[in-house]
Amino acid sequence: MIDFRVEPEFQEKLNWMDTFVREECELVDLLFPRAVDMYDVKNSKARDIIRPLQEKVKAQGLWACHLGPHLGGPGYGQVKLALMNEIIGRSNWAPTIFGTQAPDTGNAEILALFGTEEQKRRYLDPLMAGEIVSCFSMTEPQAGADPKEFECKAWAEGEEWVIEGEKWFSSNARFAEFLIVMAVTNPENKPHERMSMFLVPGDAPGIEIIRNSKIMSDSPDPDDDSGAHAYIRYNKVRVPKDAMLGEPGQAFKVAQARLGGGRIHHAMRTVGMCGRAIEMMLERAVSRQTQGKRFADHQFVQGIIGDSICELEQFRLLVLKTAWLIDESEAGREEHGAARPWIGMCKVTLARVFHDIVHRAVHLHGSLGASLETPLYKMWAGIPSLSVADGPTEVHKIQVAKHFLKKAIPGDRLFGTDHIPTRLEKAKRRFAAELETA
Repeated sequence: MIDFRVEPEFQEKLNWMDTFVREECELVDLLFPRAVDMYDVKNSKARDIIRPLQEKVKAQGLWACHLGPHLGGPGYGQVKLALMNEIIGRSNWAPTIFGTQAPDTGNAEILALFGTEEQKRRYLDPLMAGEIVSCFSMTEPQAGADPKEFECKAWAEGEEWVIEGEKWFSSNARFAEFLIVMAVTNPENKPHERMSMFLVPGDAPGIEIIRNSKIMSDSPDPDDDSGAHAYIRYNKVRVPKDAMLGEPGQAFKVAQARLGGGRIHHAMRTVGMCGRAIEMMLERAVSRQTQGKRFADHQFVQGIIGDSICELEQFRLLVLKTAWLIDESEAGREEHGAARPWIGMCKVTLARVFHDIVHRAVHLHGSLGASLETPLYKMWAGIPSLSVADGPTEVHKIQVAKHFLKKAIPGDRLFGTDHIPTRLEKAKRRFAAELETA
């Protein structure tokens, strides 16, 4: 039986989070609206404000809850983490205040699983404490996220690895204390076994940031230095032999340690953002009047709100089921990887639901919705990058389809199993005696 209920004690924690995010974190969003400030640990004004808030989170036992108990975390499981991330998703700064900002969460898991004790001491401990940030450097300018086209390579020289090549959209590299870099080490292997993962110090000689790109939600002002997505050249960067995380050619297995749960958290944060957009729609509908009656009394407005609530509830339940499947797999009640197709479904559905709900919210707010005076502008500007995050949506659609096609059983090649004339003849033969005596 699928059950999303949580204990009353944990529900109290969720209630505390909801109030805290609304009354504290959302105010920080207004003071520091630039995404770049969330990762700049040297921004003293921002850090002076968020450190006391982070201490409040820690006092509640809610800091950096994404790690399992075997890695030093509370072991809440993905359903509880999903419910937490639904609340965190309301605020841009909340992930930083709760110690769960990407890509640091996934990078922490990789370090915890594959790092040496010295690497954990140097990087994992301060990363978990929120004192430093990190970067995941995978995509390439000519290849995007397609591993079959990756060219950045690494080779062994004595007791070192040498990394050479370019990476694109390596978010937060300019602030990162370390980067996790994927490079080709075994070109003769199958496509998904060609790459290895490396831990590279942020100050390693040879790291050249060509430029820091902005996204659509950033300021277009060329004098505003808020770009945080680096185009990097690794110019024969040297790292020691133990900088490889995992085994040679196993970068994708290492990466899987950070992707499944991370995608669920990403999806539930989107649920939280959509929920905030719907709250704004509802408030607008009962506050404004046109054609002699409230917005809320117009059927078109009711239809917009009804569609949004239905779509969000469907998506929310999909994400929670996926989280539940991950928990069941980890508990041994479902086979390993059982959640993988559902993780893909979450990715496929996420951007469409977010686009449709935010679009309706903007439309219902009229010129105010099109202005920069509500949170809707940042939501709308974030849609394009949300659509391409975690890889192309089309790839996930194909993976979902292939999963179910493997289970499909061929039927009659002419008319199919549900051909009514054929089944009617079968039904007549099955109940021939009864039909004779009727």
